[in-house]
Amino acid sequence: MKTPKGLQPLVDDGLIDEVLLPLKSGKEASVYVVRAGDAVLCAKVYKDMAQRSFQARVSYQEGRQVRGSRQARAISRASKFGRREQEEEWKNTEVDALYRLADAGVCVPRPHGYFHGVLLMALVTDADGHSAPRLGEVELTPDEARDYYQRLVRDVVRMLCLGLIHGDLSEYNVLVAPDGPVIIDLPQVVSAAGNNAARTMLLRDVNNLRASLSRFAPELAQTYYGEEMWALYEHGELKPDTPLTGEFEFDEHTADLYAVLDSIEDARQVALIRQQGREAAAEEP
Repeated sequence: MKTPKGLQPLVDDGLIDEVLLPLKSGKEASVYVVRAGDAVLCAKVYKDMAQRSFQARVSYQEGRQVRGSRQARAISRASKFGRREQEEEWKNTEVDALYRLADAGVCVPRPHGYFHGVLLMALVTDADGHSAPRLGEVELTPDEARDYYQRLVRDVVRMLCLGLIHGDLSEYNVLVAPDGPVIIDLPQVVSAAGNNAARTMLLRDVNNLRASLSRFAPELAQTYYGEEMWALYEHGELKPDTPLTGEFEFDEHTADLYAVLDSIEDARQVALIRQQGREAAAEEP
């Protein structure tokens, strides 16, 4: 096929020899199957995002580290330079996460480098060598569903132990290879410690997997692995091999709303008194 514009620099540099076929195209990237020597790889070509896409990413990007103060200021002002920096940070996040996760034993495509805005990684295939189907496209036996759920939960634990949460995990970004499920699509990966919505996103990830796989093994719907692993993580007790039961005791105590409001008002009054004191001191000759 004709070489796409985004892949031509890799061909020119000898990083890939041939573009074999398009694999998929989405709002954020187009993915191609390419040949590099004797290896058949996957090439993810990121697309430039419009301003509305940046706004949609805000909840994911909270708590991420930015390379320097200049970049951070530019991103906060949403200048043209800041948007370019934010776009580059978005791409680099997936690349960095893939390397870290692969090294930690999480089942993700093995990265092969990032060049000219293109991520090269291993192509996930089925038993016949074709691109692997998504989890939502396959029929599973109850035993397979239980096995996949346990594997995916363990991968979520490994991610959380690295301080990362996928943030958009579902049956649509898990591929089914002959040796089990493989997690893909990580540009929106979330900082577990730095994002206020981290717990919510983790529970959503796990619950999405639970909803998908409980169609084949209904008893999985009664498990609460997300709540269990987050509680352990908060107490510093979660390890990659920590045994999980899927059971969780929910706190059913009713919050004392009036006490909370009183505390807020007390804090407001203290802040007001301090502000008045500073203003009075500034007016003294």
